[in-house]
Amino acid sequence: MEIQASRTNARVSASGEPILMHEQNRALWDQLLIHRGLAALARAEELSRTMGSFGPYTLHAAIAACHARALTADATDWPRIAALYSALAYVAPSPIVELNRAVAVSMAEGPAAGLTIIDAIADDPALKSYHLLPSVRGDLLGKLGRVSEARAERAAALTQNTRERDLLLSRAAACTSSPSS
Repeated sequence: MEIQASRTNARVSASGEPILMHEQNRALWDQLLIHRGLAALARAEELSRTMGSFGPYTLHAAIAACHARALTADATDWPRIAALYSALAYVAPSPIVELNRAVAVSMAEGPAAGLTIIDAIADDPALKSYHLLPSVRGDLLGKLGRVSEARAERAAALTQNTRERDLLLSRAAACTSSPSS
């Protein structure tokens, strides 16, 4: 929780718009909370080794720690995060975990690999109204140059949060003005 809370000051702009993690100013991340969170994670990992398995909370914390340890977004250890999400999917399977795993896999192995995972879960009833599924799918399609398909995704219509909707609409507009459209 402390690692997650460490990013609070960087998550929204002065006017309240959400800032995606890879665009956040990491200098705003609270280093005291990160250090406390990493110390708690070390204790949890040691206990987990003693018990012979890592539970979902330890895995979530280990994922957050990968982000916290990276000094820049480009330095993020995406292969490790993808592996941790695979472990999490094993101990606590859910379509949301799979969606997050798809993002990590896309960052580690490329957008096509992530899209394969997303397409496998796209019809899950639990994700029917979840705005992040079409958002992530649209991002991956855009990265693959499939701009017309990316534009067709309906993420903005699914969110109830005005700030998130504005962010998603601006990203869709950027996709529309893309030279490959």
